[in-house]
Amino acid sequence: MNTTDEIEISQSEWETMRVIWTLNGASSKQIIAILAEKLGWKASTTKTYLGRLVKKGALSTTKNGREYVYQPLIEEQVAMNNATSGLFDHLCQHKVGPTLTTLINNVELSQSDIEELINELNQKAKTAPEMVKCNCLPDGCDENCEMEEMK
Repeated sequence: MNTTDEIEISQSEWETMRVIWTLNGASSKQIIAILAEKLGWKASTTKTYLGRLVKKGALSTTKNGREYVYQPLIEEQVAMNNATSGLFDHLCQHKVGPTLTTLINNVELSQSDIEELINELNQKAKTAPEMVKCNCLPDGCDENCEMEEMK
């Protein structure tokens, strides 16, 4: 399974991959039925996304009788890590903290997830700088960036 290559996956392709990851591989018939029930997709829509994911190298396919069976070629956690890293690479470093706070407030977390986050933050706090440098401009930001952070 591919653990290093970054493959850009659209929102709809994510929905398709989530089904395949959850089932650890699935037939086209299974995938079509699940996405029809979950999202109201037609078979042709699902087949389009499956074809795109095969071309991108995210899925392999083998023919089994009259249907195709799809297997993930990328690990789910690796894909999720790449997607979040890509997102945060595009944000002003001054705004990453508030963005993470908003994210935490808007997602459901288990008690063990929260405990793990607290442990990670406690470890990170030991070496964290008092303030992160802006990465928006080559020389950092001007007063406007600092003012935005204070609001």
